Amino acid sequence: MQFDRAGFAKKFDVSRETMDRFDIYEALLGKWNPKINLVADSTLGEAWHRHFADSAQIWAHSPINAKLWLDFGSGAGFPGLVNAIIAREKRPEMQFVLVESDQRKCAFLLTAAREMGLSIKIESGRIEALPPINADVITARAVTSLERLLDLSHLHAHKSTVLLFPKGNSYESELTAAQKHWHIEGKTIRSLTDSNSVILRIEEFERAE
Repeated sequence: MQFDRAGFAKKFDVSRETMDRFDIYEALLGKWNPKINLVADSTLGEAWHRHFADSAQIWAHSPINAKLWLDFGSGAGFPGLVNAIIAREKRPEMQFVLVESDQRKCAFLLTAAREMGLSIKIESGRIEALPPINADVITARAVTSLERLLDLSHLHAHKSTVLLFPKGNSYESELTAAQKHWHIEGKTIRSLTDSNSVILRIEEFERAE
């Protein structure tokens, strides 16, 4: 399925106010991208599918009782900022922390959050340098290998943390590599936006002895 604006609103069942926020987001991407290269230029015309829907599909797989969402390497806000927009309507008590080491991208995230009326925290720096956050949900898209994501997540997770990582067609080899050093329990969810991609939902993970 190819998502346009109307298809996105229908699939993810969001209000007019939420769609207004996504319209602001789309406009900001177009304005800022020539300056700091947030996304590939070729994907701007498909933002509803390639970025918004691809990120929003994660929401349905997050724990219903989650209170704190941590997003690694947020970049242009995928998937963290997209899910913060949805949470503003669906679960307004949820807190979001977006971590990004690039100062220019942090400036974009801060501007976007302000213009969309979102109260979220933007951390400028490296994930491993942050004090433990004890997040209920941890996400990351196109940041690093699964094995490295598990290393980083371990610093900021508790025993019930759920990890949600979109991965491309190399996910099986990444899982195989990660399982040499980690015991992993979870499931693989087929992506709505790319038949070759998945979401890895990891519910338990611990270092192998």
